[in-house]
Amino acid sequence: MPLLHRAGRSSRRWAPGLLAAIVGGGCAILAPAEQPQQVYTGRFAASIQRGTQRDAVSGRFSLAMYPDRTTLDLASPVGNTVARIETGADGATLTAPKEDGTLATWHGRDAGELAEATLGFRLPVDGLADWIAGRPVAGRPAQSTPDDGRPQRIEQDGWIITIEERFADTGLPRRLSLDRGIGAGSGTSLGLRLVLDPASRASEQSSHQ
Repeated sequence: MPLLHRAGRSSRRWAPGLLAAIVGGGCAILAPAEQPQQVYTGRFAASIQRGTQRDAVSGRFSLAMYPDRTTLDLASPVGNTVARIETGADGATLTAPKEDGTLATWHGRDAGELAEATLGFRLPVDGLADWIAGRPVAGRPAQSTPDDGRPQRIEQDGWIITIEERFADTGLPRRLSLDRGIGAGSGTSLGLRLVLDPASRASEQSSHQ
């Protein structure tokens, strides 16, 4: 069974084993991490444009916060984790399958640079925990457009975050988009769409009790 859905055509190969898992249905499954303090889960769809070449992938994600690190898992639609990015005080690691299906781990200074070096595009790991909650990351330059006192559009770290829909009962984001345009260094643009599970709200609320 395919682990993630891939659409479009591209001659570029990023993280060859991960691409093989996306397309061919490999079964590299990462062990679950210990119980986090807070977790967000949901569905994602990403569109990667590199020149005239386009790739699109979709699946599920889990963003977990621990006292000393943040973990982003990318998974199949049925929940098999095929890539994990962890970031903390010592930098970032990315674990994903190689071409032969075995797991490999890459290390980098920060998650964005690591993802760009190994996958060919940046991922918003460093700011995602705040943006997914509908707020800018504290202590870093940002521009935001308020919506009834809450940011509806956030521009930070080269990303444009748009809150497209909120949960009616809590006002927390349910659907949001994260877009990064073509940069001078990478020449790649990324559009990321997230839809949060209702259970993610319960996880956030329980973490403050």
